[in-house]
This record gives sequence, structure tokens and C-alpha cells, in this order.
Amino acid sequence: MCVNLVSAFLCCSAAAILLLNWHRRRTVRGKMKEAKWRRERALEQMEKAVRKYKEQNSGYQPAPILSFTLPQLCGKLRDGSLSPESVFYAYMDKALDVTRKVNCVTDYLEDSESQLLHMKSQGKKGLLYGVPISIKDSIDCKGHDSTLGLVKRLHKPAAADAVVVQVLKQQGAIPFVKTNVPQSLLNYDCSNLMFGQTVHPMDHTKTPGGSSGGEGALIKSGGSILGIGTDVGGSLRIPAAFCGICGFKATGNRISKRGIIPSIRGQKSASAGVGPMSKDVDSLVLCLRALLCDKMFQLDPTVAPLPFNEEMYSSSQPLRIGYYTTDSFTMPSPSMRRAVLETKQLLEKAGHMLVPFKPLHMDHFMSTIVPAGLFADGGATFLESFQGESEDPNIKELLLMAKLPGWLRHFLSWIIRSISPRMSKVLRSMKEKSVNQLWKLHIEIEEYCREFIAEWKRLSLDVVLCPALGPAFKTGFPGKLSVGASYTILYNYLDFPAGVVPVTTVTGKDEEDLKTFRGHYNDIWDRTFVKAVEGAVGLPVAVQCVALPWQDELCLRFMKEVEKLTWEKQRKH
Repeated sequence: MCVNLVSAFLCCSAAAILLLNWHRRRTVRGKMKEAKWRRERALEQMEKAVRKYKEQNSGYQPAPILSFTLPQLCGKLRDGSLSPESVFYAYMDKALDVTRKVNCVTDYLEDSESQLLHMKSQGKKGLLYGVPISIKDSIDCKGHDSTLGLVKRLHKPAAADAVVVQVLKQQGAIPFVKTNVPQSLLNYDCSNLMFGQTVHPMDHTKTPGGSSGGEGALIKSGGSILGIGTDVGGSLRIPAAFCGICGFKATGNRISKRGIIPSIRGQKSASAGVGPMSKDVDSLVLCLRALLCDKMFQLDPTVAPLPFNEEMYSSSQPLRIGYYTTDSFTMPSPSMRRAVLETKQLLEKAGHMLVPFKPLHMDHFMSTIVPAGLFADGGATFLESFQGESEDPNIKELLLMAKLPGWLRHFLSWIIRSISPRMSKVLRSMKEKSVNQLWKLHIEIEEYCREFIAEWKRLSLDVVLCPALGPAFKTGFPGKLSVGASYTILYNYLDFPAGVVPVTTVTGKDEEDLKTFRGHYNDIWDRTFVKAVEGAVGLPVAVQCVALPWQDELCLRFMKEVEKLTWEKQRKH
């Protein structure tokens, strides 16, 4: 009798668990379906507004408007030769066309139409008067969800605009769409189960990068002239580099992060940065001038009240530039290496001094410090985001590593030590830490930063030129190669301002040279890297420009110099 009761109880419990799991999956699927429907409705609303504007304006000619650079567009809006309405609907029309092709827009900020109507009554015209801008999903816009590609964040509209959005609006900009991100943000692909995969505008088998991938794809395709992204390991710079546009991550506390949702709440080891993305450096500079104003310092007193330093940016003194072609951890693709060396030659011919520089202890930094910092709680906070969620296949490998019990991680680390020493160290470093161990890690990061700056100062460097990850990976590969972000995440842990500038494209010779690529370790990650970047002839390749903390304007000045010299070279050819 007792045995029968136990058996019945166990059967009922198993049935209840199965029923609950079925109900949960059904609920999640329902919410994903609703999210897709809401997005389609938002796009239909955009189409309706554009169609109405076209009917009322028979001479509608968007092409000339879309051809202007941001400074040119701002000038024409301010002097009245272009109306905010004509610019707004030209970009909305283009954004619709682009997103049907590459799947980058996730939401329409319908308040933009009201903002547009109030433009004429505004006496003061800000620096970005009448400019439509795009906003990354994770940045709060009042009345809209910041989903991070997670079902649980649906139906939780922001109560207020993020500070950066408020400041941009005060400067006359019109945020009009939000753009796609990878699930949880902690991936440099751009895919989630609600809104799907965003693809590269030039090759739909490739990813635009992430986590600001929707921004990169939309701007590259001309559907936005200026976007705002975030960056905790390259999330802004990688999509800019993959897509062939410019992107800039400011020093961590230079631009307000209030109202911006992070990938891992409470994580302090890697400093998150915020910044603009656009097709040229002048546009980035104009955006920084607009953001670094009294309004931002009033709304968020925790940011440094430093206005844009025009003197630092406009200086024409020759620069002393450190450079490296490899970080000795992720071997650069042939095109990455060539991009740096060709840019070095251009800078030397222009009168700048180029000095070899070597990043310090990169194996230890990437294999130990980075995973120890991001997953100091053993991955618990990261995994909380996925409770009750279906998992996007593109992030399953990282999730699997985070889900492993500590003892199993340690055991696997020991097993694979001889086959893949890098993966072995990463697994071992992802363990949960005590408060004492976390404080020691923070001390180690501080000491690493001091040592890095000491080497920088010893060589009397102004800035550093180095590779940006590229060319664009095939979709799905960033999730298999998190360590590929070594070139970018370094400057989040150091909290240095950094930006990327496109300088070349992949050639047939680059592709041929890739066949003999072995990497620094010739392990599974090196072999995966080759598969990720192959088949990229014609795709853009960028370089990365870096400066010391709080010297954001010097970094931008360096980026402008690289861009100018690159354009001059291209015109000659």
C-alpha cells in the first residue's frame, strides 16, 4: 500500500512538472508571437505615416536628403533650406526599406511625430535640430520596452527616457526607432528569438556584429544618420568595424548611463561605455559636442562635468603613436594586420611618429582576469536573465559554460588542459568568488591598469593604433568565439576611450593568406576563427584608435586623422 502511494505521488509529481514546463513553453511562445506582431504593427504605423506624407507632398525627393553628411544636414535644417518633416520622413522611409532586408528595426517611437510637430514652436535650435536618430534596444525610451531580446522584459515600458535620450531631444534630435540586439546583450552576434537574426547589409550570411548590431546595420544601409550604442566588451566597436562605419566608446563615466540597461547588473570589472555610431568621424564629434552639455551634467551629477575640449580636438601637433598588429592572444586575420600596417605607413608619411607597443600579459588577462570579472558570481546573475526563457542557439555555448556546476567546470578544465589550455583557464576562472577574492581581483585589475599606463608613459605615447576585430563573422560564430573580442574588451577593463574607423576591404590575397592561418595556439578557437572570417572579399576592415582615460577628444582627433589620410589615399587610387 505504502509503495503504491509513493509511486502514485512520484507519477503525479512528474506529470505536474511536465505540465508546468509545457505551460511555460507555451506562454513564452505566445509572448514571442505577440512581440513579433507588435513589431509588425509598429512598422505598419511607420509605413502609414510615410505614405500619408508622400500623398501630401507630390515633389517628395528623399535621395538628396539621404546623401548629406550629418554636419551638412544640420546646417540645412538650421538655415531652413530643409524642413524637419522632409528629413524625418526620408529617413523613416529608408529605415523601413532597410529593415525589410536586414531585420534591424524592432520598435517605432511614435512620440517622434509629436516631437516633429512641436519643432516649429521651438525658439532655440539645438546642435542636432531636426535630426532623426536611432536608439539601441537597451537604452530606455519613455513608454517603450527595453527588451534585451528577452521575453520577460516585454510589457515593461520605461517610465522615462534615458538621460542621453533626454539630452539629445533637448538638442533638437528626434529619436524615431529602436534597433535589434542579441539575447541578453552578451554576444557580438545580433539575434534573439523575438525579433530574429539581423544580417550584414553587404552579405546576408554574415552578422553585423553586436550587441549594437541593429544600429550598425541600419546606419551602414543609410536608414539612420546617427545612432547611439553601448559597449561593455566591444558591443559598439565590433558592429561598427564589421559594417564599415565609425563608432566611438567614451571613457566610462564621461556620458551618462542612467536609463541604460546593462547585460550583467552589478558587474563592475569591465567598464561599460556609451557612444555614437555614424558613417564618419565628424558626425561622432558633433554628437559628442551635443551630449557633453550642462543638461546632461544636471540630469546626472555622477558624470564628470567636462564639456567637449575643442582645443584638444583641433590641435594639429604631430602625434607619437604606439601600434601593434597582434595582441598575442587572438591572431589577427590577414586583413586586420594589413589594415594596421597600411594605416601606420600613412601616418608616418603625414609626419607622425610610430612606435611599436605590446599589450601586457594578454594570455593571463583574457584567460583569467576577463572571465573572473564578468562571472565573479559564477555566472548566476547572467543566468537569471534566462530563467523562464527559451534560449537563442547563438548564445547556447556561453550558457552551457555558465550552467556547469563549479566542480564540473574544474574537472573539465583539468581534462582539456593539454588540448586547449586557453579554454581550460577560462573554465577555471569562471568560478564563484568570495568577497575577499573579488576584492583581490579588483586590486589585480587596478595594478594591471597602472602597469599598462606606465608602459604607455615610458614610451611617451599620445595614442595607440591597433586592430579592430574583422572582417564580419558568419552568423552564429560569435557565440562560439567569445574570446575573439580580446582586441576590444581590453579597453573596457582599462576604461580607455576607443573608436574604430574603416580603412580598407578584404582582398583576394587576404583570403588566400587565410588558408595558412594557424593562430597563436592552433587550438579549437583559432580554427573556429578561420571558419568565422572566411569568404569575406570586399567586406570592410577597420582599425582601432585608443587614448588614455578622459582624453576622448584626443582619441577622436586621432580617428579623424586616420579617416582623412585613408580618404586621401582612396581618392588617389
